[in-house]
Amino acid sequence: MANPPSMSDEEAAAFRRRQKGRNIAMFAVLAGLAALFFAITIVKMTHH
Repeated sequence: MANPPSMSDEEAAAFRRRQKGRNIAMFAVLAGLAALFFAITIVKMTHH
């Protein structure tokens, strides 16, 4: 993927680092929600 002409190599690298950080944060949030829903389901099944 080519960099836009207005973005230097350093700016493009910084953009990719920020994007990677956001992706990791989003994964952590989604994984946390999945674990929470799983735990709630298990608790409801065992206390039925």
